[in-house]
Amino acid sequence: MEKIIEEEKQGTALEVAPLQQNKRKLFIESYGCQMNFADSEVVASILATQGFNTTQKLEEADLVLVNTCSIRDKAEQTVRKRLEKYNAVKEKFNPQMKVGVLGCMAERLKEKFLEEEKIVDMVVGPDAYKDLPNLIAEIDEGRDAVNVLLSRDETYGDVAPVRLHSNGVTAFVSITRGCDNMCTFCVVPFTRGRERSRDPYSILEEVNDLAAKGFKEITLLGQNVDSYLWYGGGLKKDFKKASKMAKATAVDFAQLLHKVANAQPQMRIRFSTSNPQDISDDVLHAMAAHRNICDYIHLPVQSGSDRILKAMNRLHTRQEYMDLIDRVKAIIPGVSISQDMIAGFPTETEEDHQDTLSLMRYVKYDFGFMFAYSERPGTLAARKMEDDVPDDVKHRRLVEIIDLQQEHSAMRTAQNLNTIVEVLIEKESKKSADQWAGKTSHNVVAVFPKENYKVGDMVMVRVDDCTGATLIGEAIGYSDMEGPVRIQA
Repeated sequence: MEKIIEEEKQGTALEVAPLQQNKRKLFIESYGCQMNFADSEVVASILATQGFNTTQKLEEADLVLVNTCSIRDKAEQTVRKRLEKYNAVKEKFNPQMKVGVLGCMAERLKEKFLEEEKIVDMVVGPDAYKDLPNLIAEIDEGRDAVNVLLSRDETYGDVAPVRLHSNGVTAFVSITRGCDNMCTFCVVPFTRGRERSRDPYSILEEVNDLAAKGFKEITLLGQNVDSYLWYGGGLKKDFKKASKMAKATAVDFAQLLHKVANAQPQMRIRFSTSNPQDISDDVLHAMAAHRNICDYIHLPVQSGSDRILKAMNRLHTRQEYMDLIDRVKAIIPGVSISQDMIAGFPTETEEDHQDTLSLMRYVKYDFGFMFAYSERPGTLAARKMEDDVPDDVKHRRLVEIIDLQQEHSAMRTAQNLNTIVEVLIEKESKKSADQWAGKTSHNVVAVFPKENYKVGDMVMVRVDDCTGATLIGEAIGYSDMEGPVRIQA
């Protein structure tokens, strides 16, 4: 639940420039969080070496893959509908087409998909993508193929992702996989395994390569980036067993931020997702120290009630979270903060709900990602807790959370009026072909006349007007972040 799910990106199937020697076609769709989209880029890179070019035309695909999410029931239902669509196309247009399921649904539903419903040819877990060449050979021979084993050390740090879902300006860079925080509502520890971190030098190599290719912003990705800890490889939980030398030379997340920011001072740095119980003041000071680390932090809390936080196994209290918010705002003045919030967790009372609303009033988040609780099979909450909050009560509480967030978002957005903000141009505005759209360091969308600027430019925009979530203004010149790319190890 803590990973940001961008609704407009769900189900996108983009393609990259084909390799002339590749003769087979891969159609790949992604659902869920940013990590899934980043994983699809890893998969496309691996399959490019196996003779596959990507395509947007489902009917012509030799191999159709859907990268799945188990975070919300809605995502699972969407994937099921897509599998029905794939098989209908396969039956009508392309009987030789092979269909596979990747990602977080794979381990949990492998028998159901392969043996009971017989709607896929291949099931591949998130740690088994390097085994795809072998699995494809199996299905080419007419046999079902499955690999859902979780790894102690796989990070795909040696795979250069194909940027399937990029605008050429912003990109994701995965730094950790898995999660050790056993939140009772979350399936991630069971679908992605325990925490392990990627070699910082491979991260820097990927960041430098992206800069050389013209990318202007990266987001460092992990289920819990604050737990990043490289000590030569292995699970984070085994760090206590490491040698004195390994411990002395270990790199934590704050140190990684310094390294990445120093390597590319003209490149914006974001990260997601943070965990309140794990983020350190060193990370906050690293953000404050570098002009190119964005003044935005996503700090999921899920509930404002101590009783519900305990039931969720969130290893912090309401007061500890509020104290963290105070430190964030003191160390990074003007910082933008967003939230995740769950309405209607098992046993949630009206008093618990009011605690959530009062916490929101204390923080006044810039924006948020808000959901009604949906029981996820395999989680501790599903096994041990009755989903006892009626749907109409969940919905009413969710509406109240959303309404309050919209009020705060409009207030926070309006604070930018009559100021000058830095904007990275990402694309044409949805509403006007004469305007550019981009985001500020605080992750707020801004639109303004195109003039002679182009996608990828970092510009200063005078804010003259705004809606509840969008800044409207005029570019008055280039940012001082515009400068020559440099490559630094």
